[in-house]
Amino acid sequence: MKILGVLPVSIGGRLTTSSILDGFRMLGHSVTVYDELMESSYSADEYDLIVGYDFSPIKLKKDNNLSTKCIAYFSDEIRNKTSGPYWEELLPELDNKDNYIFYWDRELAKLENFKNLFYLPHFVNTDIYKNLHLPPECDVMFAGRLDTDYRLNMIESIAQDYNLHWYAIERHYLDALKRAKNKALIEQIYKGFIDNEEDMARAINKSKVVINMNSQGISSLNYRTMQTLACGKLLISDRRAELDLFDNRIPVYDDIESLKQNIDYFLSSSDEYKQVCDYCSRVCRHKFNSVSGAEFMLKKITISN
Repeated sequence: MKILGVLPVSIGGRLTTSSILDGFRMLGHSVTVYDELMESSYSADEYDLIVGYDFSPIKLKKDNNLSTKCIAYFSDEIRNKTSGPYWEELLPELDNKDNYIFYWDRELAKLENFKNLFYLPHFVNTDIYKNLHLPPECDVMFAGRLDTDYRLNMIESIAQDYNLHWYAIERHYLDALKRAKNKALIEQIYKGFIDNEEDMARAINKSKVVINMNSQGISSLNYRTMQTLACGKLLISDRRAELDLFDNRIPVYDDIESLKQNIDYFLSSSDEYKQVCDYCSRVCRHKFNSVSGAEFMLKKITISN
C-alpha cells in the first residue's frame, strides 16, 4: 500500500507515530510523511491509507474531503483537548466506517462505542529501542514535564539522593526552575531535550533506572514504558492496571518513599535487577514491537471490511 503518515506537532505524538510508521515500512508498505510542524506538501488523494496520531489524520482527511481509509492512534483521551484543540468538531468523524481508531487505554476503550475502535497498547521499533550495552552515566532518569508540585517535589527529592538525569523541553525546564525549592539542583539535573527515537534510546541505555509517571487514562501504560523495557532497562512505574501485560513484574511505587525503596533495592540487588529487566524486555520485544502493532491494525481493517 501507499501510506501517508502524519507527524503531529506534539513531541510525544511524533515519537509514537514514528514507531507506528516504521511498522508499516517493515511490512513492505510505502510510507510518505507529512509533517505538521514543517507544513510539507502532499497529494493526499494518491494514498491508500492515512495513518497518524490522535485527531491529526482525521483532520487531514476531512480538510481534503477524502474517502481514503484512515488509522488514528490515540494515546491521549479522545474526549479531551489533549487530543487536539479541534476534538469536539472532529468527534463525529470517528463514526465514519472508513476511520479506524486504536486506543491505548483498556478501560477507556470499553467506554466508547465507535464501530471501528480497538484497544491497542503502545508498541515501539525494537530495532531502535534495544540494549546498546552502553556504560551507565546516571542512576536514575526521568523524561517529561514537572508541571505539578507532586512531580517537581518527587524529582527534587530523588535528585538529592541519586545521580539523576532529567530531559524535557526548555519551557518545561524554565517553569520547573521558577517553582523549584532547590534551583541549583534543577539546573544540575537538566540534560536538555530529546526529540528523536535514536537519542531517546541512547539516553535510556545510559541509565540504570527509569522513573515513569502515567499522566492520562485509567489503566494504560505510556510510551515510555515500552521504550524502557525494549532497551532492557529497569522501569519503576506508578501503579497501573495494565502492568498485568508484564505479569505485574514491573516494580511500582505509591509515594516518594516507596520509590526510593525500590531504587535502593534494585541498585543493590544485581541478580533481581537482571531478572526483572530480562523478563520484561522479552515480553516487550515479542508482543509490543512495531511489526506486531502494524499487523494488528491491518488485521482489524480487513476484518471490519
